[in-house]
Amino acid sequence: MVGVLPPPAIKPDAFLRWAGSKKQLVEQLASFWSDDYSRYVEPFAGSSRLYFRLLPKKALLADKNSELIEAYDVVKQHPVRLFAAISQLTVGRKNYYSVRARAPETLGTIDRAARFIYLNRFCFNGIYRTNQLGQFNVPYGQTSRKRGTLPSLESLRACSEALKSAEVRPWDFGTTLRYANEGDFVYLDPPYAVTHRRVFREYSASPFTIEDLSRLAEHLARLDDRNVHFVVSYADTREARRQFSQWDIRRVRVRRHIAGFSDARRYASEILVTNTRPKHA
Repeated sequence: MVGVLPPPAIKPDAFLRWAGSKKQLVEQLASFWSDDYSRYVEPFAGSSRLYFRLLPKKALLADKNSELIEAYDVVKQHPVRLFAAISQLTVGRKNYYSVRARAPETLGTIDRAARFIYLNRFCFNGIYRTNQLGQFNVPYGQTSRKRGTLPSLESLRACSEALKSAEVRPWDFGTTLRYANEGDFVYLDPPYAVTHRRVFREYSASPFTIEDLSRLAEHLARLDDRNVHFVVSYADTREARRQFSQWDIRRVRVRRHIAGFSDARRYASEILVTNTRPKHA
């Protein structure tokens, strides 16, 4: 049929960089998934790397970052128009700061999503951080391994096809978890909130706090009562172990990706918290 594009020639993969992305753990996390689950739910979407690995038939992807969710919706609905808008943005330090200076509210939906993805691809280490006014303020990523690349049309089309199975919502995690039902599988990768040492978390006008960690634990208890299966990936901290002590806690080793240079990066411990067991090896 004239005007209809052929199916994407490549498999979908995460089109965003994201600080704290669980690329190293994705296969281990995938072992908890089963096609017997009725739906995949992710309340802290980020790059949604596990979603793109699993490609469930039905999903709910949510995040309180409304620009992130809007970008997902544009990829889902308008990959070709989005690629055309991204292609107009020139790579380089000067152009990066010029694009960053554009007020998102002055742009249309497509251009706003293009700006978001462009800044994500070229900012320092894929960090999403805003000032108290909600303005994105991450510097240009001089040493980024992803520097100089933007998603191709085929990759955006593949992600668009994958996202057809997902409902995307700009919700706080509490709202999202209230919509989780028996038979769902929930994967949670919240920002870190600790008091006794410095780790990276999502910096914004309203960051994730120790109180949010306690609220999350209360929601997990409700999920457990409703027979909703979940896995949480989190920093191995006293606060987390105390809040999640009633469930199975597994320690895993990961390499941090926040340091500015690769030779300065260190291995650290994280935990997987779950009320279920891996479905396959």
